[in-house]
Amino acid sequence: MDSKQKKIVIITSVIIALIIVYFTVGRDAIRSRRVNKIKVENSALENIPIANTGPVSPISGLPCDNWNRRPLAVMQPGDVTARPAAGFSEADMVIEMPVITAGITRLMAVYVCNTPLEVGSMRSARHDFIHLAKGLDAIFVPWGRSESHNGDSVGLAQGILNRMEIDNINCNSDAGKSAVACSKSPCFRKEGITYGVDSGYARPADMITCAKEFGYRLENEFSGYPHQGELSLDQRIESGHLRVAFGGAFAVEYDYDKESNSYKRTWGGIADTDRNNGDRIAPKNIVVMIAQSEQIEGQYNNVQLGDPWYDTTDSGEAFYYFNGQEFRGTWKKDKSNIASKLFFYDQSGKEIAFVPGQVWVEILEPGQRLRWTPNNGEQTDISKSEGTDRQTL
Repeated sequence: MDSKQKKIVIITSVIIALIIVYFTVGRDAIRSRRVNKIKVENSALENIPIANTGPVSPISGLPCDNWNRRPLAVMQPGDVTARPAAGFSEADMVIEMPVITAGITRLMAVYVCNTPLEVGSMRSARHDFIHLAKGLDAIFVPWGRSESHNGDSVGLAQGILNRMEIDNINCNSDAGKSAVACSKSPCFRKEGITYGVDSGYARPADMITCAKEFGYRLENEFSGYPHQGELSLDQRIESGHLRVAFGGAFAVEYDYDKESNSYKRTWGGIADTDRNNGDRIAPKNIVVMIAQSEQIEGQYNNVQLGDPWYDTTDSGEAFYYFNGQEFRGTWKKDKSNIASKLFFYDQSGKEIAFVPGQVWVEILEPGQRLRWTPNNGEQTDISKSEGTDRQTL
């Protein structure tokens, strides 16, 4: 081997070594420097947490008459034809994730404090939502169920509902406890909506009556999330923009509003409002969980969120947005226990303390873009190819 060949081998070896170091150590180090760490001590975020044992919602931390009422977890679609949805502005928490890998999203709205006049449209159960609802001690309310099998003769979601692994009220009669068995079904078809699948709605007040008739416990036993005070107006940034790049028209954006200390939501390029009251959807807290999704059968997917049926992973990376700031941490849900709480941690392993108000949880697949741009122009862009300008999905 001549000297020229030796130089080529040495240079190639160095490049390979640098690539290995970057992907094993360097990438996380770069990412850590680009994303704020939550430091409760000696910071503007240091506040006495709001106790979750008093008359406040254990999820939102807001005081209300129904603070100890068991949550209702209602399945709703992300489909463009179903927008605007009814009820989201009054939810304590909303969880949104893909139900087709890198494609269509579906949402689960969780109601404690408020009882919207109507919620809808509604959609069928997916197993990934069921264990999250169970972890919130919620009564699960879908319109039907999925057909995925997991090797059994009945659909996975159907089997879960039939076995009563979670207290449920099914607006359809294909699994679990059918709403038609109630003295007054909470479910109905809304007039004036031409696309049939989008016409399914329900009345939460009647859901509660139905739950009583089914003998379900009505007091909330969820341990709750910790909360802290909001930053004063003079400590807040002027503005900020967050993009959560689900595919196509399912992409979501949030604009931080300094006055209200909330994040005004835009869905598929259109301001997101509540069909019931016309209010702009504007959560106080946003959580973006990173979790792998894969197809399991036909159109059905599985998201690695710590469920006891499919998952091998029950933790991952998370990003938090409240008080006009971005923080990095992790999420965790014990896959050995369907009723386990979905935990949100900072980088030191301490549980996140949200500000009082609605929590919106976005579950994003690795490789889909998450971009936060505060008013100072600095930009955090988290993607599969760290530091590159990937095309938004």
